[in-house]
Amino acid sequence: MNQNAEAIACSPQPVETKNFNPAAQLPYGCKTQHIQLAMNEFIDFLGFVNEQLHRKEIPRFESMLMPANFSSMVSEFMNANIPKYCPGLVKNLYHNGHPDLLPAGIFPEDAVQYADEGIEVKASRYLRGWQGHNPEDSWLLVFVFESNRPIDASKGIDPMPFRFLMVLGASLTKDDWRFSGRSSTSRRTITASVANSGYEKMMENWIYKVPDLQ
Repeated sequence: MNQNAEAIACSPQPVETKNFNPAAQLPYGCKTQHIQLAMNEFIDFLGFVNEQLHRKEIPRFESMLMPANFSSMVSEFMNANIPKYCPGLVKNLYHNGHPDLLPAGIFPEDAVQYADEGIEVKASRYLRGWQGHNPEDSWLLVFVFESNRPIDASKGIDPMPFRFLMVLGASLTKDDWRFSGRSSTSRRTITASVANSGYEKMMENWIYKVPDLQ
């Protein structure tokens, strides 16, 4: 492996202010500036961790964690940090509660198993077809990113710095989800994917997008 390329890949690409959509609409007093601040914190966090890992000759975080676990970490980081900057939102403290972010001051102890109000947050390497365990009426916020995976080195894929590709958000209904289902013999977790109608709603309200996707 090219150690110089690996060292360079430890520094995520910065979030560019010019790539935000000033016309994007977000609920509960959330602003694009709040999203940007949370994204910047993740960039700082990942860069710091990866630099420390590299010094110990340990694989970068995104090259060590299984892809789904890394995506979950990105979304959980956003859940924890967006409320730091947006006073209208709090993290849902109920274990596996839905949605991830709740309107502030509404639910006792900021914890609820299920609510219609709030924002569900997801992070994904995929540009569409984002999945959830159940189709829901909810405001969905998706952070799409690009990064290495644990299998990349064995495939000869070069080290690359983490970068956010786009952030999308919209209010979706159950009709905007496509139920995936599973066969009677499958052990795969039952999921639903955002359908074309939901994808179009989210693309119309894009929040952040790198130039090569515009």
